[in-house]
Amino acid sequence: MGYDKKLRLNAFNMNSVGHISHGTWTHPRDQSPNYTDLDQWVKLAQTLERGKFDGLFIADVIGTNDVYGGSPDAALRDSVQVPINDPIIPLSAMAYATKHLGFNVTANLTYERPYILARRFSTLDHLTKGRIGWNIVTGYLDSAARAMGLTEQIRHDDRYDMADDYLDLVYKLWEGSWEDDAVERNRASGRFTDPAKVHRIKHDGPFYQLDAIHLCEPSPQRTPVLFQAGTSSRGRDFAARHAECIFMSSQGQNVELTRNIVADLRRRAVANGRAADDLKIFVGVTVVVDRTEAAAREKYAEYERYASAAGGLTHFCASIGIDLSRYGLDEPINAGSTQAMGAALDAITKYNTGASWTVRRLLDEMKLGSRNKPIVGSASQVADELTAFARETDIDGFNLVRVVTPESYEDFVDLVVPELQQRGVFKEEYEEGTLREKLFGHGSGQLPDRHYGRRFRYRPSGAAGDANAPLHEGTAS
Repeated sequence: MGYDKKLRLNAFNMNSVGHISHGTWTHPRDQSPNYTDLDQWVKLAQTLERGKFDGLFIADVIGTNDVYGGSPDAALRDSVQVPINDPIIPLSAMAYATKHLGFNVTANLTYERPYILARRFSTLDHLTKGRIGWNIVTGYLDSAARAMGLTEQIRHDDRYDMADDYLDLVYKLWEGSWEDDAVERNRASGRFTDPAKVHRIKHDGPFYQLDAIHLCEPSPQRTPVLFQAGTSSRGRDFAARHAECIFMSSQGQNVELTRNIVADLRRRAVANGRAADDLKIFVGVTVVVDRTEAAAREKYAEYERYASAAGGLTHFCASIGIDLSRYGLDEPINAGSTQAMGAALDAITKYNTGASWTVRRLLDEMKLGSRNKPIVGSASQVADELTAFARETDIDGFNLVRVVTPESYEDFVDLVVPELQQRGVFKEEYEEGTLREKLFGHGSGQLPDRHYGRRFRYRPSGAAGDANAPLHEGTAS
């Protein structure tokens, strides 16, 4: 039984030494300690474009993973996402060195003022010629809250309420402040912009207020492609309204659980007036591949010798908001709700149907420094597993996690991509257009009419249109 749609692929990375597979920076071929070298980022982007990847997905975290042991010491020792640099800074250089690769970058709206963030993404959309996406996160670390002057993390569902208000505001700036033909660039008249076609946005929401025009002229996509990774119940509600691409864990490659979550996400999107395929759903995957299964198994065993299960546990504690250093190795983990990552905690509580989770069991799973269960084998075997999982769960593609960098990406590009192309399940060449056009085929490259954010596009008072639009009346500034 074949796979009847083209797989989508992103590389999953972070502007840090350790990301997901902790400890592997010690491998002699790993170059992740060179994360401060711009040349390394440019070469990675060129490798991914050679492999026809849809995008580079750059994760980020504000704060340190200091839950384990109640201090950042363990994270600092194992380089568990610290030190970490700003994910946005390298993008311009990578975009300049490529033509088609998309860039999906994380920005935390809890700590970023919306007016400034809107300008930053409009600027990136211009400079990349419409190849930028925003991975919307609300944060999950108390250390981040303290760093930003709060005493503790804002409650999980309250963060999503804030996020809804935040999105309304930035939609108004991106979609409603400037009309398409506001910029004239008329040298003869000396008029660059028609003031009557630039509209002041007034937003008085429950969390954010604004009275201003957007600082940027309309970019190719106006609104960047919207990514989101929350699969808690509240996160799914948010995704159904706003997200175009959703990143979720593989749930331990549990087909039934993943399929149920995907179906629920698509149902919620339809309930919001969207089509089921308006969502592109990506699952994180770790791949160890070589020319034969035996060689791949040998490579996996080699990687395992350098990986740090302790680093993986440090990261996991921060994700669930529980200090597991307080538990004995074989003591069942009995945890109530926290204000950290609901989906990560659900994985060992709500969705756990087997034996109780213990620290020993978690460490045993983290042979490559994380709970990601790797796919190990030849290119043909890897392709078999990827296409079968995608077919059986109705996902659209994968976010490829690095183990040893850039080797993990190079191996996949050189071995797995040709195999997928030969099977007709992965593109031979890029389509032209913006990132949104490449992913969805929308003619304009901008938000489709049925997306919630499109209702904020400016229309003159009394103009015919969607019954939901406009939600604001722009006035000439």
